[in-house]
Amino acid sequence: MQLGEHRGVIFDLDGTLVDSRLDFGLLCQRLGWPAGTPILEHLATVKDPHEYQRALGIIEQFELEGAAAAQWMPGAADLLALLQQQQIPTAILTRNMRSATWHCLERLGIAVDIVLTREDAPAKPDPAGLLQIASAWQLPPAELIFIGDFHFDLATARAAGMPGCLYLNAQNGHYRTQADFVLAHFADLSLCYRMAPLTSG
Repeated sequence: MQLGEHRGVIFDLDGTLVDSRLDFGLLCQRLGWPAGTPILEHLATVKDPHEYQRALGIIEQFELEGAAAAQWMPGAADLLALLQQQQIPTAILTRNMRSATWHCLERLGIAVDIVLTREDAPAKPDPAGLLQIASAWQLPPAELIFIGDFHFDLATARAAGMPGCLYLNAQNGHYRTQADFVLAHFADLSLCYRMAPLTSG
């Protein structure tokens, strides 16, 4: 995998930088929604205010539980340290709420230059968050890369005109065809960056 041309790295959070042990099937069960329901998209269609608040409370509690349980993905901490050492800008774009995201980052000591949650930019697969990060760095989207584990991540990258990298797990290999790059372990990416150091700006 040749990534030497990419001048900034943006990460998804859950399932990419961290393992939050999130079971979305269980969340759908708690909500009383069919398995596989897109959570935020379905929530936006709930018209009854009492049902909306009930569902929102369940979702927020679920995200806080994930933040409390989250652990680094293998090699992710080393990769972030390497990128910082080489002064390569880093960011996180997540569909999570802000409070759960920051609880996770503070617990694990995750430090990146920019963090955008669903309260800071329209939720993925809307590309606005990626474009906002690219604008803040004053870099073309095509010169960055977005790494995530779900098809929303790859669709977001594609809509932003940015290369998308699939972080593989045991369940998501069928998304390979949607990705520009595929990554099985962060050590592979850190090796690539050691071989081809980047400069920002």
